[in-house]
Amino acid sequence: MNQQDGGISEGVTIVPTGCCHDCGGRCVLRAHVKDGRIIRFETDHGSQPQIRACLRGRAYRQRLYSPDRLKYPLRRVGRRGEGRFERVSWDEALDEVASQMKRIKEAYGNSAIFFAGGSGNQGMLHGPIPVGAMLQAFGGYTRIWGVASYEGPLFASMSTYGTIRTGNSRDDLLNSKLVIMWGWNPANTVWDPETSFTLARVREKGIRMVAVDPRYTDTAATFAGQWIPIRPGTDTAMLVAMAYVIVNEKLQDQDFIDRCTVGFESFCDYLLGRDDGVPKTPGWAEAITTVPAETIAALARDYAASKPAALIAGWGPARAALGEQYSRAANVLCAITGNVGIQGGYASGFMRAYSSRETASGTHGSGNPVEKGAPPRPNSLNKLRGGTNPSSARIHSAKVFDAMLKGRAGGYPTDLKMAYVVASNFINQHPNTNLGVQAFQALEFVVVHEQFMTPTAKLGDVVLPVNTFMERSDIAPPWLGSPYYIYLNKAVDSLHESKSDLEICRLLAPRLGLPEGIWGLPEEDLLRGIAARRDDIDDFDRMKAEGVLKVRLAEPIVSFREEARDPESHPFPTLTGRIEIFSEHLAEMKHPSIPPVPGYLSHEEGYDAPLAGKYPLQLLTAHYKTRAHSTWHNVPWMREIEPHSVWINPNDAESRRVRDGELVDVFNDRGRIRLPAKVTERIMPGVVSVGQGAWYDPDERGVDRGGCANVLTADAHSPGGAHHMNSALVQIEPALLD
Repeated sequence: MNQQDGGISEGVTIVPTGCCHDCGGRCVLRAHVKDGRIIRFETDHGSQPQIRACLRGRAYRQRLYSPDRLKYPLRRVGRRGEGRFERVSWDEALDEVASQMKRIKEAYGNSAIFFAGGSGNQGMLHGPIPVGAMLQAFGGYTRIWGVASYEGPLFASMSTYGTIRTGNSRDDLLNSKLVIMWGWNPANTVWDPETSFTLARVREKGIRMVAVDPRYTDTAATFAGQWIPIRPGTDTAMLVAMAYVIVNEKLQDQDFIDRCTVGFESFCDYLLGRDDGVPKTPGWAEAITTVPAETIAALARDYAASKPAALIAGWGPARAALGEQYSRAANVLCAITGNVGIQGGYASGFMRAYSSRETASGTHGSGNPVEKGAPPRPNSLNKLRGGTNPSSARIHSAKVFDAMLKGRAGGYPTDLKMAYVVASNFINQHPNTNLGVQAFQALEFVVVHEQFMTPTAKLGDVVLPVNTFMERSDIAPPWLGSPYYIYLNKAVDSLHESKSDLEICRLLAPRLGLPEGIWGLPEEDLLRGIAARRDDIDDFDRMKAEGVLKVRLAEPIVSFREEARDPESHPFPTLTGRIEIFSEHLAEMKHPSIPPVPGYLSHEEGYDAPLAGKYPLQLLTAHYKTRAHSTWHNVPWMREIEPHSVWINPNDAESRRVRDGELVDVFNDRGRIRLPAKVTERIMPGVVSVGQGAWYDPDERGVDRGGCANVLTADAHSPGGAHHMNSALVQIEPALLD
């Protein structure tokens, strides 16, 4: 750390640090510091793999030195949500937070405290971690289950494979003969820093790549030789039809099926129509998906014949009503072709390939007193270890706003009275934002840790300024596939009066009457303790000095390698020890939307729903190139690169008198947003796309001028937990300007 590189101008110190937001990668940054100020960034130029920052990380100076940074504690003086605050001292702010927390605990119990800890900080020390520990020591809190990004794939991965560790490392794609990128856009969402570079090598090697997506994404344009547009929410039908072709033409890997799976015959009963009289042919799927039958059949044959082949089922199509079925169908297609546990294959599923492992002394359970003794909720995979905690004391994240308004009378486990928000623009990033505003206004107290006056911070009673990655030290774990850690060295002193979440807990804990906990120890001691509990961090000082630790592996990661070779000696971590094409655990639930074998099901905001007569366009809320969720929305460089807009096909635009670049309103019964139109053939007819993460900014008439996609999404979830972020019906019209 703090080394002086040759060729660097006098007085400049280079501090190895990093970027650790929830963007699909955690990347190396090297901060050039002069006179206590960062003057530029560079990124990793060391040994391979190079963990190189994208345009977002390289713009971090604009976040750090933004004039809009929150500079000191604030207390609300106007109506909640009005955005009127007064400056107060840290002592005044913390005294009020502590007083309100103690009052609410005494009056209602700890379950009335809702902890809204988000993904804005992915470090291993700061962010929600110390606040959660403090609230737990205070007697507990209510938390969510159901992560918007991946709850559907998680449920499907656990119910099929019994684990979320189902991915192969990126370099293994070079062993594939065919790569199918289904609803997967790593050119924008990163999915580990090496992904795009590896895909470029795959393309250069001549390996065929196919993209299945309603949009002609940057990934499809850059890497794929074929783009197959598909109607949103119908991916399961195409996957099932591909399985029909493979089974009907006897292209399956029967040896693998017999050795490693259970339930294949039950799946065949569904495919061939023995159960319902409807064979799931490509012709059947064409009417649902709009993908030509011959295209479906050809891809099925290619996938079965091109072994090893990698079907990468991205999370986007699973962020939809009944998204668990899409992910389950993809898992089963991988299994019946024998592409699981082999080099060049891919099991899909949750797709974690490498992750931090704690030593036995570092493992621990929930420990939240509010959850102690709570029975498992219905439809949870409570017989399996791992995945989502099945406690019925938790509230699904899509239903938190409803729970705030209805409480126990609405069937929820508690009456929420307070929200403690950390590393989360909660209002903006959860569905049905207008309902969320009503819900937060109904609470008795809201405290927010923030760096900017976000839409959520505006709803706070006390807003506490938090510092950035550049102003504190932390360790960033790997995301899904790459084996590395980043040490985020503090590069500059905290600006203004901002403090870390850990420092805030140090000051707040005594006011709550808590004994000194983790917050009482020095930052570096805590980080050394975190590293000591990891079995793959063997040199803390070197990691700190270099800013990165790249874990060297003898060979590419191939999930289920041993299970596929010898399932008797190395059973899959399911209840049966096999890949569960038919799941008895799911069958026991007896829920029509969680069938024991994956299948296509319609839903209330699908293309064929009655509501489509009123709102005929299907909305996608894709991840945006220039944002990590709502982070970087207010960074000028990012807004210049790709202005926020709604994608619409020329056919749909013409019939609605919509012109490229002009303002339009996108609306449904939940709300109305206003933003420019991007008329493009890169999105299929009948579908529009609004990138998620733009900040909610309603005018006096309730029209959101910020273009927040979640104004339009439904606060609903599937029985297995999948969010409905990509299952909303809308209409578009030219904006009526004042």
